[in-house]
Amino acid sequence: MAAETIHSASKPRFEILDGLRGVAAMIVVAFHLFETYSSGPSDQILNHGYLAVDFFFVLSGFVIGYAYDDRWQRMSTWNFFKRRLIRLQPMVVLGTLIGAFWFYFSAAPGFELVMRTPWWKLMLIMVLGCIMFPTPPSMDIRGWKEINSLNGAQWSLLWEYIANILYALFVRRFSKFLLALFVFLSAFLTIDIAMNIDTFGLLEARCYAKYTVIGGFGLTPDQIYIGISRLLYPFFGGLLLYRMGKWRINLRKGGMTICSLAVAATLVTPHIGGDNHEWLNGLYCAVIILLVYPAIVAAGAGSELKGRTTTAVCKFLGMISYPLYITHYPMIYVQMNWAARHADAPLGTHIWVAASIFTASIAVAYASVIVYDIPVREWLSEKFIYPKKNK
Repeated sequence: MAAETIHSASKPRFEILDGLRGVAAMIVVAFHLFETYSSGPSDQILNHGYLAVDFFFVLSGFVIGYAYDDRWQRMSTWNFFKRRLIRLQPMVVLGTLIGAFWFYFSAAPGFELVMRTPWWKLMLIMVLGCIMFPTPPSMDIRGWKEINSLNGAQWSLLWEYIANILYALFVRRFSKFLLALFVFLSAFLTIDIAMNIDTFGLLEARCYAKYTVIGGFGLTPDQIYIGISRLLYPFFGGLLLYRMGKWRINLRKGGMTICSLAVAATLVTPHIGGDNHEWLNGLYCAVIILLVYPAIVAAGAGSELKGRTTTAVCKFLGMISYPLYITHYPMIYVQMNWAARHADAPLGTHIWVAASIFTASIAVAYASVIVYDIPVREWLSEKFIYPKKNK
């Protein structure tokens, strides 16, 4: 999901947090591959993989505070926005272009709109996706009413941008007390959607996902409310966690291993409660978001990474995490198409296709970093961030 490599030119890295982002991104890819074979949220194999977005938001809030809280005396708001655009937007563009390339190969049953979409409309949606302009349901060209029909994963990046805007214009000026109050109040939104309390009467339309936090990917009122609720507590809770530095947890041995297993466990835990006690699943989601993810980030930030191999693995995972998240989903559409048209294929064939797409997703993410993302960001930084230095 959304965020940046966890470093600053003048600051040490949180290598474990880098690695955790990559672990979560890989599980997201597997979650989406298995999702092809599920009939709904309650029977998904890696059942709580959707919580990775909430984990990413906690990480992002923490990292934004670490990278920028002490720079506002020498950095303008516009300069902050330029930095964030340069960090995030190149991969948004690439993810949308990949989605456009694979679009007509993803006309699975249920996606009947695909083959009825004229080329000019595809081009229009592609342009809008590249500039992060969210499309309403009336402009849907796939059938899922996503913010970007070409790359469903882009929805969380839109909320990431919104969080960055709120931080730069308002929240960065909050005292610790005011930020803590804001985070405390935001927690009630998390509880409202997770426990299906529906205080504002907006959640009825997503009855298929009761007692989960699934949503935020469209422009309907319920999806907008879910997106806001999923963003505010995790992101600004992460920011608060950074500012309350004394709360970091030092795992003296195996910090990366322990934190990785903790993240994985939260994402692969089966659906809880069954038909008669669905509220237990909502309670699980709320506890993971409100308590467990901040604790994992606190442990990841407070622990020391030891060992050359582990350090190299964390560096690799951190490097591919965001590209992997933002480029893999167009290939999931293609997998859905293949699986629907070859439902009678042997199990081994289905496994082979899924494993191949998983491997290809990692390869595309790595190649996009080396060949595209790093060179483009360096060029943009030289042109728009440090132009005087280069004269």
